[in-house]
Amino acid sequence: MPVALISHPACRLHQMGAGHPEQPARIGVITDQLLGRRLLDFVEHHDAPRATVEQLARVHPREFIERISMKSPEEGLAYLDPDTAMCPETLEAALRAAGANVLAVDLVLSGSVRRAFCNVRPPGHHAERARAMGFCFFNNVAVGAAHALEAHGLQRIAILDFDAHLGNGTEDIFRNDDRVLLCSSYQYPLYHDMDPPSVPGRIVNCPLPPESGSDEFRAVVTERWLPALEVFAPQMLFISAGFDAHAADPCADLRLTRSDYGWITEQACAIADRHCQGRIVSTLEGGYDLPALATSAATHIERPLNV
Repeated sequence: MPVALISHPACRLHQMGAGHPEQPARIGVITDQLLGRRLLDFVEHHDAPRATVEQLARVHPREFIERISMKSPEEGLAYLDPDTAMCPETLEAALRAAGANVLAVDLVLSGSVRRAFCNVRPPGHHAERARAMGFCFFNNVAVGAAHALEAHGLQRIAILDFDAHLGNGTEDIFRNDDRVLLCSSYQYPLYHDMDPPSVPGRIVNCPLPPESGSDEFRAVVTERWLPALEVFAPQMLFISAGFDAHAADPCADLRLTRSDYGWITEQACAIADRHCQGRIVSTLEGGYDLPALATSAATHIERPLNV
């Protein structure tokens, strides 16, 4: 079965100002890299739909959804925090980014594809239940995971987050939900309040000190993530695929390489094959050095293709 590649032209229109690292070119460099590797013919292309209010409301209060909509400016930028701004096209992009995950879940669980990658922005894993922050508006992965739980009736979902920054929003949404196992690696200290305690059997937080590289990352995955995943035996795997832990990235101080992203993808695929009938939905989070993002994300997408 093919791998779905889900995106939308609206995701290239969201802007947060000149020089902002979360820039429209992030979408294009991934597509260009896939084209250069002659991989685009091996994926099934889909346009992301808009997430509905009902789909968003599984993880965000309706008042928050309305507040984000009302913040959308007619021109210029509307700041939600010093790093997170809306332009007139942002709301459409955010709805499409969340909707991509809903479509991905439907495609994977219908059996028409085995795995899906959502090449979308804005990212989502910092968006808490009732707070937009850290370049994020709606929590894309959480919307997809909640759709799998509520619309499709799954009972055990695992989310892997290897972004350089803690997915605080995803944890805020699912911390008390025993249907969800969340495994995260992230640089710490980076933000002083972004290192919450793990919860046995449900939250596996693995802070990595600055300058950590392949050995440290692979050790926490091998020693902490994989045993937890084997015990939990998820029915579906979600990945918050942030590539800003790459050594070239300007927004963190970790030292991962393209081969590390290939390795973690192989580990995820092996878990999915054992427990989830191979079912994986992955979505773009961070990654701000464009060449590193392009090669790392393409490697992440290429591994499940087996071409």
